[in-house]
Amino acid sequence: MPTPRKDQLFSLIKSLTKAEKRNFRLYVQRLQSNEDVKFVRLFDVLDKMDTYDSALLAKKMRGVTRSQLANLRRHLYTQILKSLRLIHIEKNVDIQIREQLDHAKILYEKGLYLQALKLLERIKGVADKTHQDLLRMEIIEFQKYIEERHITRSRRVRGKMEHLLQEADLLERSISNMVRLSNLKIRIHGLYITMGHARNEKDHYVVKEYFHSELEKISEKTLSVTERVFLEQSYMWYYYILLDYEQCHAHAARWVQLFEANPQMKEDDPVLYMRGLSYELTTLYSLRKYQLYLKSLQKFEQFGEANEKRFTTTQRIIHFLYLTTARINRHFLEGSFSEGITLVPHIERQIRRYREHMDVHRIMVFNYKIAWLFFGAGDYARSIDYLNEIIQLRAGHLREDIQCYARLLHMINHYELGHRDLLKYQIQSVSRFFEKMQDLNRVQAAVLEFFRKDIASDGPADRAELEQLRARIEVLSSEPYERRAFQHLDILSWIDSKISRKSLAQVIQQRFRKDRKG
Repeated sequence: MPTPRKDQLFSLIKSLTKAEKRNFRLYVQRLQSNEDVKFVRLFDVLDKMDTYDSALLAKKMRGVTRSQLANLRRHLYTQILKSLRLIHIEKNVDIQIREQLDHAKILYEKGLYLQALKLLERIKGVADKTHQDLLRMEIIEFQKYIEERHITRSRRVRGKMEHLLQEADLLERSISNMVRLSNLKIRIHGLYITMGHARNEKDHYVVKEYFHSELEKISEKTLSVTERVFLEQSYMWYYYILLDYEQCHAHAARWVQLFEANPQMKEDDPVLYMRGLSYELTTLYSLRKYQLYLKSLQKFEQFGEANEKRFTTTQRIIHFLYLTTARINRHFLEGSFSEGITLVPHIERQIRRYREHMDVHRIMVFNYKIAWLFFGAGDYARSIDYLNEIIQLRAGHLREDIQCYARLLHMINHYELGHRDLLKYQIQSVSRFFEKMQDLNRVQAAVLEFFRKDIASDGPADRAELEQLRARIEVLSSEPYERRAFQHLDILSWIDSKISRKSLAQVIQQRFRKDRKG
């Protein structure tokens, strides 16, 4: 049995929708050569495969030599992309601008300089209106190129060249700003993916010094809308890492407001808008502002309903990731874990559907959230199944926080199941992992100490021991660098459930009702 492996051409064909396949077949009908008939045959063979099989491919393409097959594969790959471009040009303004820019270059090469300049001036307006600054710079540079080398009617217009040069200077500063802001938001986000929230004063100092040193390089006086979005993103991640959720929410909300004040941007970059909505929801979740959370969630759902049919594959994936996360978090706020579990089959279907397009980090977070749903619903065995997916994953230092809390929750599940014989081993294993990751905070240490004492005693902890643990952890909950623990592990609610002998869901639902009345 051949071992399935990734193949670029096969992956591209499998990513095609029915409409895209139909469009490809219509596209190739215009091509009549024998070579074209062979690459259509290759397309059909690969399209019918469930998994890539090089031996079967060679068998089905009998009569085609290895070198011919390699050429056919390259040719087919190119033709599929060309056919896709014909579809996506209607949806993507940047592709439309590039096509018109190509047309202008053809006109120039034909010696039709004035026609080229007229076309460039028209598409420059489109690029300006849709915030395509890099393409606008390319257009301006081509305009300068033509004006410099040829005597055109533009020379008769007073100040025409000076205006063009000034436009280039302003745009150059804007693009320079945008590149710096883009780098900043990616790097600050990268810090979060690597280490999670700031764990101590050292982390706080490193993040603060880096962020403000980078900000000094950016002029905030004349930012375009896109630049302001990038700046709000950067601030949002900065405050999120530092666990300042009020400031974090303020910048996420401004990010969303920028899109809503410029509706065309929602069409041009729906992914960036959905990311803004997602982070607005994430910070409202952390602040437990339920009514505002519902309003933002409704806004997200309405945007998806209005636009999902025209979403690209990437946009559909982003929509699924962020909207599903927001819906799960709603159940965490409400304590409606059993209801939340009904989302799991859909989540698993979508993960299977998009697995090749999703990074390990996303799947890890979903597994952790699903594990929490089952834990909250009292199904500890199923919770362990999802936590095992994280524990057995070789993710290195990716999302160390999730990896650590998955092991802690894993241990609590076994405690709930009465697996006292396993807990001694687990405590040692989890302690070693925290030491390896250098991520043992005082909340985690308190929980581990509690379990060590519990295992050393004759039976489960009594009410007094649980209340002592609760008092200790409640003090830690108000300390800046301990708050991150409560983002991943609602340990206080779990302790309350043990003290009151109620389910975790009942405890959270009771708190939720109290918060809403307050």
